[in-house]
Amino acid sequence: MTGTAGSAITAARVAEIDAAQLGGAHPSTLVRRNQPVIVRGLVHDWPIVAAGSRGAGAAADYLLTFYSGRPGVGYTAPAGAGGRFFYDDGLTRLNFAAARVPLDDFVRQMLTDGTGDSFYVGSTDLDQFFPGFAAAGNDLPSNDPAFAQALRSIWIGNRTIASAHYDMSNNIACVAVGRRRFTLFPPDQIANLYPGPLEPTPGGQVVSLVDFRAPDLDRFPAFAEAQRHALVAELEPGDAVVYPALWWHHVEALSDFNVMINYWWNEAPGFMDSPMTTILHGMLSLRDRPPAEKAAWAAMFDYYLFGPADRPAAHLPAAAQGPLAPLDARSARRLRAQLLQRINR
Repeated sequence: MTGTAGSAITAARVAEIDAAQLGGAHPSTLVRRNQPVIVRGLVHDWPIVAAGSRGAGAAADYLLTFYSGRPGVGYTAPAGAGGRFFYDDGLTRLNFAAARVPLDDFVRQMLTDGTGDSFYVGSTDLDQFFPGFAAAGNDLPSNDPAFAQALRSIWIGNRTIASAHYDMSNNIACVAVGRRRFTLFPPDQIANLYPGPLEPTPGGQVVSLVDFRAPDLDRFPAFAEAQRHALVAELEPGDAVVYPALWWHHVEALSDFNVMINYWWNEAPGFMDSPMTTILHGMLSLRDRPPAEKAAWAAMFDYYLFGPADRPAAHLPAAAQGPLAPLDARSARRLRAQLLQRINR
């Protein structure tokens, strides 16, 4: 177990391998371990990593040679936020401002600003805003079929904190410039992380309300249990961390200038809906029913959704299986139409 500077969390380290140990396997295959894995030196040969070794200015100059000129969203938090992009005390408003800005000006501002404010460009489409960057050698191979349609995003900022949250996709986070610290938790720790409001959210997903810099265990006592399951990844430029969908991750950018490239991908077919839609509809249809009814419905969900996918239809002839048959794009469209008809009744 280890403590980390700037964080009060004491946690075990994420397992790590050297990039050479992949032996030709695509790094995305590591997600099948169902645990986070650090890959040291995975992107050490990227040109932007080399530019960053010459300093923040050189890294910014290199990156901005690819900028398309398209305005993007820049986020600014006052010095008093301590880099944590979060909420006000009432949890109904965010503690930072967002504006559509020329990204080259915004990057220059984060390099020269002396106010102590925090600046952040989050989850910005790499190919739309920095075309040619990936093709210039700043990219992972796409030879794994499951990874071929991965979404590439760029994150740029000074010293910032993204509160613990989850993503609904698998993730490879590649540190190109600066140092980062990830603190990760398995999905079953959700209750111990005290999720905040469903909306608004600082970055699209629900975040933990716990301030990892000084956890308030009087207000959030179960967080002590979450800490026992925490894993920490300390990443240098050229390193990457691979982790599965729905793992909670708290991310600290530790340098004055930081650039990270994310790859998000799912192994489920694209015609499938978001499970979050199911949760929202469950709030409407199930959450407030009597406990005995909810227990009965839990058995239904186990049978139809969480058990073997082929079990509900196994005893039925093919012509009678309907939506119980294996899902494809056509049956997904039909099922979606039925759902919309029922919801709008």
